[in-house]
Amino acid sequence: MEEAEALNLKNFLKWASELGISDSPSTPTTQSDSCLGNSLVVSNFPEAGGRGLAAARDIRKWELILRVPKDALMTSQNLMMNDYAFSIAVKKHPSLSSTQILAVGLLNEVNKGKSSQWWPYLKQFPRGYDTLADFGKFEIQALQIDDAIWAAQKASEKAEEEWNEVTLLMHELKLKPQFLTLKAWLWASGSISSRTMHIPWDEAGCLCPVGDFFNYAAPGEETSNSEDGVAGKAFSLQEDAMLESGTELAAAHRLIDAGYEKDVSSYHFYSRRNYRKGDQVLLSYGTYTNLELLEHYGFLLTENPNEKAFIPLEPDMYSLCSWENELLYIQPDGKPSFALLSTVRFWAVPKTSRRSVVHLVYSGNRLSTENEVVAMRWLAKKCRTTLDFLRTTAEEDSNLLAILDEFEDIHKFLEIKEMPPPLASELCAFIESKNLVSEGICAMSSVARRSIERWKLAILWRYLYKKILCNCIVHCTEVIYHIVSQRDSIQGNLH
Repeated sequence: MEEAEALNLKNFLKWASELGISDSPSTPTTQSDSCLGNSLVVSNFPEAGGRGLAAARDIRKWELILRVPKDALMTSQNLMMNDYAFSIAVKKHPSLSSTQILAVGLLNEVNKGKSSQWWPYLKQFPRGYDTLADFGKFEIQALQIDDAIWAAQKASEKAEEEWNEVTLLMHELKLKPQFLTLKAWLWASGSISSRTMHIPWDEAGCLCPVGDFFNYAAPGEETSNSEDGVAGKAFSLQEDAMLESGTELAAAHRLIDAGYEKDVSSYHFYSRRNYRKGDQVLLSYGTYTNLELLEHYGFLLTENPNEKAFIPLEPDMYSLCSWENELLYIQPDGKPSFALLSTVRFWAVPKTSRRSVVHLVYSGNRLSTENEVVAMRWLAKKCRTTLDFLRTTAEEDSNLLAILDEFEDIHKFLEIKEMPPPLASELCAFIESKNLVSEGICAMSSVARRSIERWKLAILWRYLYKKILCNCIVHCTEVIYHIVSQRDSIQGNLH
C-alpha cells in the first residue's frame, strides 16, 4: 500500500513538473524542472495535519516558494474547454451554481479514470472528508451545543439539496452508478469546499495541484523560531528597501500567502514567515472559528486564536446595542469580546438610567464598580448554567477522547470498567447507532472507523467550547475578586 502511494506521488510530481508547476525561486528554464526539491518537499506531519509540505532549505519570509500556471489549475472553465460534451451538458442547466458545476466536473473526470488528463492529480485526493456535511445523525448530536448542531444539520441538508439539483446533469453525462450517489456527491463537494482556492473569474475557485498540499495555519498563529528574532530584524531592512523598489516582495505583501497573479498567469505562494530546513510550511486559508473549520475543511485546531464561544443571552440584550450577534462572543482566554462585555454592562444598568451612559458603553469604559460586578456575575452564572445543561463535562469529554485514542477495537470499549455513566451511555449509543454489535460480537469496519474519527472531532469541538466557558468563569471570578478587594482596601484606609 505504501509503495503504491509512493509511486502515485512520484508520478503526480512528474506530471506536475511537466505542466510547469515549480518550487524554484526563479522562473523555471524548462518544463522538465522538478516542481519540488528546490524550496519544498512532501513530508508527513502526524501530529500537525498529516501529509504536508516541508522546507527543503532555509526560507526567508515572503519568498516565492511555489508557482502554478493557469493551465495547471482545475477550473470549470478548463474542464469545459477540454470536454465538449461536458460543456454542452452544463449549458442546459443554467440554474446550477458555479460550485455545483465544478463538483460535477470533478466527478466527470474521476469517471473517465486513466483517460482523464487529471488522473495523476485525482489519485492524490483523499477518499473521504470529515466536514459537517459528512457527519451522521449521531455525530451531529454529539456536538451537544444547539448552534453547532444547527450548523451541521444545515450543511447536511444543503449537500443533499444540491445533489438532487445536479442528478439530472450527472445522468446526462452518463456517469457510472457509483458516481451518482449522495456519497460520491459528498466527496466531490467536500473536495471543492476543502481544497479550492480563490480566483477572480469564478466564485467556485480552482483546484490547485501541489498548492493544496499545504496545511493550515490560522492568521495570527505564526510562531517565530529562534532565527526569526535576529534574522527577522535584518530581513525587515531588506523588506523595506525591496518594497520601496516595487519588487516581487511588494506583491507578496499584497497577496499575504497566495493568490492568482494576472500579469504572469500563475498562482503564486509565498512563505508567511522564516522557515528552517525541515519545518512544515503552512498556508493561511483565512480567519475561521473551529466550527467553521469543521464545516468547510473537516478539521479543527486545539489552539485557535480565532475561536469564539457563543452563549445564549437575555432576549432584550440583542436589541440593546447596534452590534451584530456574531460579535457577541467569548474569546479563547475566557474574556468576553468588546461587544459582549459592553452589551452586558449596558443591560445591567437600570432602564431609566441607560440614556445617560450610552456614550460610555460604546467607548468601552467601565460604568461603575457595582455595574462591573453585576456584569461579571451574570456572565459567570450564564456560563455555569450553559455547562450544567450539557450532558457531559469538559473533564468527561477529555476522558472519553483518551479512551477512544487508546483502543482500536470496538469490543475493547465494553471491557472498560468504572466508566462514568454519561460516557458509558454515549459509547453504547454509538455502538448501537452504527450496528456494530451482532450476536454478541463487535466488529469494526472502515466505515465505523471513519465514524469514530468524526465522533472524536465532535467531542473535541464541544470540549474546547466548554473550556472557553470555564475560562470565562475563572476570568469573571478574578475580576470580581479584584474589584471587591480593591474596594475593601479603600474602605479600610478610610476607617
